Amino acid sequence: MTRPPSIPEPLWRSAPEGIQEILAAQADKITQLETVVAQLLARIADLEAQLRLNSTNSSKPPSSDPPSAKPAPPKPPSGRKRGGQPGHPPHPRTILPPDQVIDHKPSQCHRCQQLLTGDDPDPIVDQVVDLPPVLRHVTHHRRHTLTCPHCQVATTAAPVPDAATGYGPRVQAVAAYLSAAGRLGKRGVRPFFDDVCDIPIRLGTVSHLEHQTSQALEPVHTAALAHTRGHDANVDETGWTEAAKKAGLWVAVTTFVTAFVITRHRDRASFDALRGGATTIHTTDRYSVYDHLDPGRRQVCWAHLARDFQAMIDRRNAGAEIGAELLAHANILFEHGDRVRKRTLTRDTFRRSYLPHLRSEVHDLLTRGAASACAKTAAVCRELLGIADGLWTFARHPGIEPTNNAAERALRHAVCWRKTSYGTNSTRGSRFVERMLTVIANCKAQERSILTFLVETIAAARTGTPVPSLIPATG
Repeated sequence: MTRPPSIPEPLWRSAPEGIQEILAAQADKITQLETVVAQLLARIADLEAQLRLNSTNSSKPPSSDPPSAKPAPPKPPSGRKRGGQPGHPPHPRTILPPDQVIDHKPSQCHRCQQLLTGDDPDPIVDQVVDLPPVLRHVTHHRRHTLTCPHCQVATTAAPVPDAATGYGPRVQAVAAYLSAAGRLGKRGVRPFFDDVCDIPIRLGTVSHLEHQTSQALEPVHTAALAHTRGHDANVDETGWTEAAKKAGLWVAVTTFVTAFVITRHRDRASFDALRGGATTIHTTDRYSVYDHLDPGRRQVCWAHLARDFQAMIDRRNAGAEIGAELLAHANILFEHGDRVRKRTLTRDTFRRSYLPHLRSEVHDLLTRGAASACAKTAAVCRELLGIADGLWTFARHPGIEPTNNAAERALRHAVCWRKTSYGTNSTRGSRFVERMLTVIANCKAQERSILTFLVETIAAARTGTPVPSLIPATG
């Protein structure tokens, strides 16, 4: 029978054997309970850390922050009043070509009441813009059947391309625009046509028009996706739902073109569906799907790293100090980056004078963090040490940013659409979404009309002529 360490040897020897058995059993029980208590305390600490997760220390969106979340620090006052600032360029209303001109002439002098005649060579124009009572334009294509006087065979005129759907390219384009760019959904598109355009349309017809638009956009989307695979890209993904099952929405943002893809999963194969084995530089977050990428050809997003460092602080354990120091260095990097963008610091000066010291200190901090008593902090630091080259790719390659903000911005419209649509019900719907998102993002970036692009693409698809491209001439 083993003596418990807490009982002195003389006292143990003087105790009867029965008492020794009881004390030994109690000591074993205490040891077991201490182990359980340690496990429970660790579990409580982990759960409390999860409760403290918000958009500042994790990948959670700001919309998920609870009321108790610490608000963002207020921006310092600029000293300017609200509204337009003195000296700013004017932004008058655009004068449009008139459909109707009505002249208003004074009949008499407002001072002496003398009758007035003549014309003003430069009258004041008060523009009033309105919608016509009826927006629809209905055309009946009457196809005649005529009998040949020679062979008596009847021949019917061929149908026009628009007859297949019963709606013109503009109606089809507006339906797609409202559903995707306006995020109205099919049930929102139907009352618009009924109330505003006086065009009765069924829900099934809206779905059919969306499918026709998706088919017309297929070559446009394919070309945009192929273009992104040949260029450095910011890549990001978010959750999606297809047929009530989890799926993934991916985006690749390059200098000139953006492309979206919806996949059934958020794995390596899904990433390959987006990038197609591209060997260009990828800017990403720390998601494990990207671990196969060469760190020398990958830029890890520092905005995500800053949230990881904040999470180390908010866990309030042995890793908090390392997290605070790493976050301070991340903020220094952001300050230098802001100066480079404002051209108060040249890129070469940053690389020569600031980067070596910053990189060395971050490496030392990660090395210390890898030995931290906090398992989560140690795991993050070890992972970053393994891809250390990927932290500084932006410094070696001009045009690469240290953050993945471009891809995150590109996903915002899709995330808002997901909230109201709850995803898609089929692969057909997913193809429509990814193609429309690609059109919306590129037309906005290129300052092109989304609706005009859709009308031109649909008209080209119906007549069998080449569709317009989303790839600019400079790309």
